[in-house]
Amino acid sequence: MASKRLRKLYSATACMGAIALALGALATPVVGQEREGGYPSRPLPPENAPNVMVILTDDVGFAAGTSFGGAVPTPVLDALAEQGVRYNNYNNTAMCSPTRAALLTGRNSHSVGFGVISEEASPNPGYTSVIPESAATFAQVLSAAGYDTAMLGKHHNAPLWEDTPVGPFDHWPNALGFDYFYGFMGGATNQFAPALYENRNAVEIPQDRPDYILDTDLADHAIEWINMQRAIHADAPFLMYYAPGSAHSPHQAPPEWIAKFKGQFDGGWDELREQSFARQKELGVIPADAELTPRPAEIPAWSSLSADEKLVAARMMEVFAAQLAYSDNQIGRIFDQLKANGQFDNTLIIYIQGDNGGSLEGSPLGTIDEVARGKNAMPDNLQDQLDHLEDFGTRYSWNNYPAGWAWATNTPFQWGKAIASHLGGVRNGMVVSWPGRLAEQGGVRQQFAHVTDIAPTIFEAAGVTAPATFRGVEQMPIAGTSLVYTFEDPQAAERHESQYFELRDNRAFYEDGWLASTTPRVLPWDKESPPPTGTPLNWELYNLREDYSQSHDIAASNPEKLAELQAAYEVAAGLYNVGLPDDAATGERPFLNKDQTRFVFRNSDRRYSRYSFPSVMNRAWTLEATIEVIDGDSDGAIVAQGSRLCGWGLLIENGIPVFRYNASIEDRDRTVIAGPQALSPGEHKITVHFDYDEGAGRGAGADVRLEVDGREVASGRIARTPGYLFVSEGGASIGRDYGTTLSDSYESPFIYPGTIESVVLDFAR
Repeated sequence: MASKRLRKLYSATACMGAIALALGALATPVVGQEREGGYPSRPLPPENAPNVMVILTDDVGFAAGTSFGGAVPTPVLDALAEQGVRYNNYNNTAMCSPTRAALLTGRNSHSVGFGVISEEASPNPGYTSVIPESAATFAQVLSAAGYDTAMLGKHHNAPLWEDTPVGPFDHWPNALGFDYFYGFMGGATNQFAPALYENRNAVEIPQDRPDYILDTDLADHAIEWINMQRAIHADAPFLMYYAPGSAHSPHQAPPEWIAKFKGQFDGGWDELREQSFARQKELGVIPADAELTPRPAEIPAWSSLSADEKLVAARMMEVFAAQLAYSDNQIGRIFDQLKANGQFDNTLIIYIQGDNGGSLEGSPLGTIDEVARGKNAMPDNLQDQLDHLEDFGTRYSWNNYPAGWAWATNTPFQWGKAIASHLGGVRNGMVVSWPGRLAEQGGVRQQFAHVTDIAPTIFEAAGVTAPATFRGVEQMPIAGTSLVYTFEDPQAAERHESQYFELRDNRAFYEDGWLASTTPRVLPWDKESPPPTGTPLNWELYNLREDYSQSHDIAASNPEKLAELQAAYEVAAGLYNVGLPDDAATGERPFLNKDQTRFVFRNSDRRYSRYSFPSVMNRAWTLEATIEVIDGDSDGAIVAQGSRLCGWGLLIENGIPVFRYNASIEDRDRTVIAGPQALSPGEHKITVHFDYDEGAGRGAGADVRLEVDGREVASGRIARTPGYLFVSEGGASIGRDYGTTLSDSYESPFIYPGTIESVVLDFAR
């Protein structure tokens, strides 16, 4: 017998009239009462419309914090859960960009171009990283309905080629419906030296604040915006989307918070998982008959680690715990301000603890430099980690903990981030608070919920209707189902009856409690090495009504049910642009400068983003800087890209021209090529010839020659280079070195005091 979902999908494809009928509920325009008068004005919001606050943390597993049985104290979320409700069956897409696209639009991630993260986009339907105009975001809809809107934190839903200071800005937060944006673009940034934007303008953090950290800065700006909105437009409700980078790598936190967790994880991840499982049952956030899934063979037992490995691993978990706890603390400051303003009780708060499961990307050993290990094929080893032990959690690290900790924070489920076929990747804790509108306080909701449900939930709570057309563009159907029905009836039958999952060819299909899943073929720390084309998929089957944790594969005894769900998956894949051809490639992305070979830069206090500055990786190039040296102190950066962890630059240090190249954080990957003497006052032309080992592939070495006024003054050899990625925190700058500088021989901002006539980067060869 064909599944209910399969019958629905075939019916939908066979009869467009049925689709039109289903869209009837969406035909009403966005609610908005126009004021009368001669001047145009914003629509009035629906009567008694609540404020809405959506909070989405990053890479936090289901059992990381105490709200869902974990060990990391999250008292702010705990308190919210006690006066709200917890959802223990909320699911996402297993990775950040797809989850955030589905959250914002209420559509499936592939329908809006985000079958993968933006960095992995390809010119294939479902994977372009371009949210279409036919999928208006909840911010756009609420703004049109009279809401003031703000977004703070991580925006990972703009195509890479839009991340430039001159646009295009079509998918930046302001263009997606947010009146105000303060945060960062892309997947991650350094908490101590972030690459920030306010609306569309790059901003630099204050250099005179040694205690600066991004989580505090985001909370400060959120509070400031809320206060301004209440002062200026008190009769209008607001929408705030708050998406901190915590606790995505790099794991970083104030040192005094890291110190609070010293020794708390010395028992290891196997012990932590057992303890969390027991707490989950005590709290009632998982069923009493739930089973704890076993540790995968690919993750080592804690007891098998050496003393040094345990020392390093425990320290990494201490840092992660400090980051998550501190982020929760700062969110509490925002709640305190809502209460001070008398707005807390009139605010629907949807606090989602994680955009996917805990990150397995740190590998079984963890890493001090995830960019080098995960992207540039420069893995660190245990001795490296021991040497950098005191750097963990500071600005001079890009920590990601061992996969065992991610697995433990995903208790009781299998696997974690990027494994869309298993609950450890897609199941996160969610708390909803709406004083006076919930049937109980401190309850648990067990209905299946999906990230696509958030937008329709907001619409129903706000009293607006998703429009059939928006700004003249016909809208695709909302895929999710409002969860408002669960607010007043804890036992209501679930309405989101079926859902597909797919990411990096890990697949699953859910229907009425059944879940068909593919066995993971590529582990997150080996994602650059996919299986050969044609490698068959192995499917598993679970009855989640009886097996909450996805612990018993019953495919062998239920072949008909498995076949039914596999067929339903294929129909869903066809409807929602799911799946890549075997020969899929990224293609040539439409960067503004993709055909340019010569770049002329001028001195500026504005930072160039990673994707607006030309890529110097895997190619030969020449840099020519024309400068004027002044009498006295003439030290400063002429050009700098990246940071201490990974970057390069031409600088004047002690009056001497110096070329620095950091392939990774390790001393073995740092090259310094310096002239023999200080430059005399006056005009000089400094040239760097970077002769890459042509034909050697990505990440090869290079010979470097340094010239002053046409005469070679120094040369050197760089053994290997980053083949895929420079860290995002530094961007590139002319005339200064910001943030986490290229070297500890000078401090940020390292600003050149003389004149920089031009800096010319030439790839003509």
